[in-house]
Amino acid sequence: MKMNSFAAVRQHCLAQAVSCEDFPFGPDIYVYKTHGKIFAILTEKDGVARVNLKAEPTEALMLRQLFSAVTPGYHMNKKHWNTLLLDGSVPDAEVQRQIEQSWQLVQPKRRRARAEQTV
Repeated sequence: MKMNSFAAVRQHCLAQAVSCEDFPFGPDIYVYKTHGKIFAILTEKDGVARVNLKAEPTEALMLRQLFSAVTPGYHMNKKHWNTLLLDGSVPDAEVQRQIEQSWQLVQPKRRRARAEQTV
């Protein structure tokens, strides 16, 4: 699936286990949560979708160096969040991986430990 569209990223966020869509910041800001914790925030501006995703601090920095479409998280803790511009420059598999990693990082500790054991 092409991961450079709002609809594709929305679908992938909703496909994560125990995820739900919420609108606490208004109707144009799609927030994805699992177990009550945010793992993605999806918006669209000027026809280009953007998604904020959680990342380990060292990985967040590395991704910003690798991809020009990855910047420090807009309106988020810049140490732990990146904003990914969905302009097609980041490979689809990498966008999916970052969404899944963000989801995993907000899992409750017991569930997270079990998920890491299966990897």
